[in-house]
Amino acid sequence: MMPFPTAAPGAPPPAAPPQKHWGISSPISLAAPKDTDRELTLRLVETLKPFGVFEEEEELQRRILILEKLNNLVKAWIREISESRSLPQAVVDSVGGKIFTFGSCRLGVHTKGADIDALCVAPRHVDRSDFFTSFYEKLKLQEEVKDLRAVEEAFVPVIKLCFDGIEIDILFARLALQTIPEDLDLRDDSLLKNLDIRCIRSLNGCRVTDEILHLVPNIDNFRLTLRAIKLWAKCHNIYSNILGFLGGVSWAMLVARTCQLYPNAVASTLVRKFFLVFSEWEWPNPVLLKEPEERNLNLPVWDPRVNPSDRYHLMPIITPAYPQQNSTYNVSVSTRMVMIEEFKQGLAITHEILLNKADWSKLFEAPSFFQKYKHYIVLLASAPTEKQHLEWVGLVESKIRILVGNLEKNEFITLAHVNPQSFPAPKENADKEEFRTMWVIGLVLKKPEDSDILNIDLTYDIQSFTDTVYRQAMNSKMFEVDMKIAAMHLRRKELHQLLPNHVLQEKKAHLTEGVRLTTVHDSSLHMSVDSENITVPLPTSTVKAGPLTSSSQGRNSPALAVMAASLSTIQAPEVSLQHMSPSESSGVALSESIPQPPSQPTISAPPKPTVTRVVSSTHMVNHPPIPSGNTATNISNPIVGV
Repeated sequence: MMPFPTAAPGAPPPAAPPQKHWGISSPISLAAPKDTDRELTLRLVETLKPFGVFEEEEELQRRILILEKLNNLVKAWIREISESRSLPQAVVDSVGGKIFTFGSCRLGVHTKGADIDALCVAPRHVDRSDFFTSFYEKLKLQEEVKDLRAVEEAFVPVIKLCFDGIEIDILFARLALQTIPEDLDLRDDSLLKNLDIRCIRSLNGCRVTDEILHLVPNIDNFRLTLRAIKLWAKCHNIYSNILGFLGGVSWAMLVARTCQLYPNAVASTLVRKFFLVFSEWEWPNPVLLKEPEERNLNLPVWDPRVNPSDRYHLMPIITPAYPQQNSTYNVSVSTRMVMIEEFKQGLAITHEILLNKADWSKLFEAPSFFQKYKHYIVLLASAPTEKQHLEWVGLVESKIRILVGNLEKNEFITLAHVNPQSFPAPKENADKEEFRTMWVIGLVLKKPEDSDILNIDLTYDIQSFTDTVYRQAMNSKMFEVDMKIAAMHLRRKELHQLLPNHVLQEKKAHLTEGVRLTTVHDSSLHMSVDSENITVPLPTSTVKAGPLTSSSQGRNSPALAVMAASLSTIQAPEVSLQHMSPSESSGVALSESIPQPPSQPTISAPPKPTVTRVVSSTHMVNHPPIPSGNTATNISNPIVGV
């Protein structure tokens, strides 16, 4: 007998086994890596090392030890709770409990000193109140634990702490199980049955992270590519979910989709293909790692066919675990424009790298944000104590995307680009204890058709934003006297008045002739420029920032005023995409057919409001004072939301 079957003469060759599809479409290319691709990958690794994206073995072992200690602490705590509730001894002995990680730590792409996102999973007889009382007290007794604080009223309740020098956020989820087995797979959708919404939200991070890892062809290639893309996004100031760019999980899903489309490619190729795919992606078509599934658990999922609000999402990237959500609902017109331009720049640079015309280091060079635009809005937040400042800055930052949305609605503003980095602001009064932070928004202005002078009144745009912040601070009982927001317009050459030279990264000396910046009473900044017809006037009366909640004295929110610019100074960002000619391609495809998911249902966009608030450059609108006392929460001022 023959050891192997043979085909009959003339019979067709046996069919090859079907290639596994990753994701919702066939791959674009199944090409295996070449020696040049492997060499480029090695050079990429060497380029990444100085940036600290790889954790040393010693620190990794320390991180593992910390998680083991936390896991043992959770098991001991749940055992104590079980005994106190007179459960049978057999149940007590096997009750379990476990710490899971998610985010960059679970994905295996955490950097040196990165914090840990963790989830405490407990059986059904352990309540959330136990987590925030007895477990909190147990943590307090550990000598390694510092800076312990509970945020029980957050959208996703959390305990924050520093354990042996590592920052850790611990969420809590109670499952409808009597015991928690060691081999528990949180991807099991049946675990979501009969859970409250807070537990489902807490589980979501782990479920999404685990699902991503199960949906990529090669985890090592995925991880190295994701390290490179995350570093690139941070260097190019487009890494911030809260400000309307993308957060860590969104970047991970984009890289995972690239891996699905090129399942055999190594990291150097995947980085290049990442830029190719998403510079050509037809937004707002969604990015999906798998076909959405309905589990009949009546949980809200992203579905533009059912939810009209989902149709307005500009750059949807859909989480793969049920209930599917859009991880990028904060993206605005401006942030999407900025990211698409960066994708195109990344494609041009990686093409140069492929042709040996550039090194990988060029991809991670930070662009000069402060040289890119002619006009900027500087937003300042201040508070009298460090603790108040930390809370105040967090609230203001979470609402900056509303200001960006307000600015985008102005018919003379083409783009409002917020820099995700915040900066310490100079003190208003050197003798007074005060903590100040500022953010910078670059503006691209549009040339009017029938005028040589452009006058833009931004008072209402910024007043709406500040009112929103103050109102939320009062509603959450966080507001304190002397928490302030101020805003001002600066030209590019005047930024050095507030920002240090090493931040501006300027190659030439600043031009200071004709510029005067003077600090006046109560944090109001007056700027006058003798050239190019720009004036930002301030009210002559004393202006106090913020509402009073315990006094009959009212306070005016800071008014920002009018920006006027001559047409000769209105320019688009000074960045050009290096277009590649076919002759340079060396056989490399610069355009490929990118499989797009079905388009969202079409819906007409809301009409852009007609701007009628164009005024002269000397006009100032003083906002009515925000009421104090019991009426503080019933402000009738108009609020513009996004």
